[in-house]
Amino acid sequence: MGFMFDRVLGRPFRGPGVWPPAAAAVLLGLLLAISGPAVAQQEPPAVTVAKPVVREIVEDDEFVGRFQAVDEVAIRSRVSGYLDQVHFRDGALVSKGQLLFTIDRRPYQTTYDAARSQVDVASSVLDFTKAQFERADELAKSGNLSISTLDDRRREYLSAQAAFQGATAALQSSKLNLEFTEIKAPLSGRIDRRLVSVGNLVQSDSTLLTTIVATDPIDFYFDIDERIYLAYARDARERGGVLQDGGSRLEVKVRIADRGETSFDGTLDFAENRIDSATGTLRTRARFANPDGILQPGMFGRINVPGSLPYKGVLIPDEALGSDQDRRIVLVVDDAGAVSAKPVRIGPRIDGYRVIREGLTGDETIIINGLMRVRPGITVKPELVVLPPVAETAGSK
Repeated sequence: MGFMFDRVLGRPFRGPGVWPPAAAAVLLGLLLAISGPAVAQQEPPAVTVAKPVVREIVEDDEFVGRFQAVDEVAIRSRVSGYLDQVHFRDGALVSKGQLLFTIDRRPYQTTYDAARSQVDVASSVLDFTKAQFERADELAKSGNLSISTLDDRRREYLSAQAAFQGATAALQSSKLNLEFTEIKAPLSGRIDRRLVSVGNLVQSDSTLLTTIVATDPIDFYFDIDERIYLAYARDARERGGVLQDGGSRLEVKVRIADRGETSFDGTLDFAENRIDSATGTLRTRARFANPDGILQPGMFGRINVPGSLPYKGVLIPDEALGSDQDRRIVLVVDDAGAVSAKPVRIGPRIDGYRVIREGLTGDETIIINGLMRVRPGITVKPELVVLPPVAETAGSK
């Protein structure tokens, strides 16, 4: 030490003995400079601690899927003819019964008028043969007319009845065809663009004119695997319903690609009656109200389905979780400020917090801020805060 000291002062080595007063002062300063950080490190580090949030929760499972219209109709004409008029605007919302297209009515109007005249002829013949038959019947009763003549009158009357019925049926058929020249919307929804221009020939039951999809409500289809299906079916039985027929009435939420939009609430109401042997999944459906038309058929979404029955859950911020090799841990502080590690098994995120399925009871005091400055076995200076029931970052879930 003496040698090092003299080298620092630029003086020759004096050897062991009494240090000069100036040298002793410099040595004391060096010792204080060296020992200062060590003294500072002995101060307990300040950390933020809190009690976990304990409340009733329902775990959610998230799936991806797409929206599909509840009803979809391809509009075709029931009669052939040339397209005369189009009565809608492409992409507009239409109401059930609204007039969409008109086929040239003139040929069908002519056929209808001819059929109506045939009905008039058949009606007059029927009235005449009926009167003839009634007179013949009275004469036959008094013996003034032969039975064979009466039978002829009866035959003529029955033939006139059949002719009248045939003419009436032809009139009804021509009336239907005339009505079919006006093509109306079979349901309310959003209509596609017109696929045929005015003046083109339309073939009955073959030419596609346009399509209509219902917009409110709208369905969301997604696939679940066999394991999840069994869990849902068990929960549905405990609720007193059946998953396939919607009796379970599971309330679900769906989010679309635009994170600025809030979630949409709906109901799980259907599951197919068999599991696909190729994929091992079951196609499931949820139905959502869509009065504003925001949700569109074919749109991608993420649906959150309750994956458990309600239970008391322990929730902590993700920032309170640490890692120890292949385990997730939480640092716990006791009453004396001593830090210890507890391994935990985590679950999904709910309301901005992470569910702790195993490892915590909810009575512990955990470190939520300052994990990088501490380790198990040391003593800390805790600052206690209270976690809100719902985290501020819940909207980014």
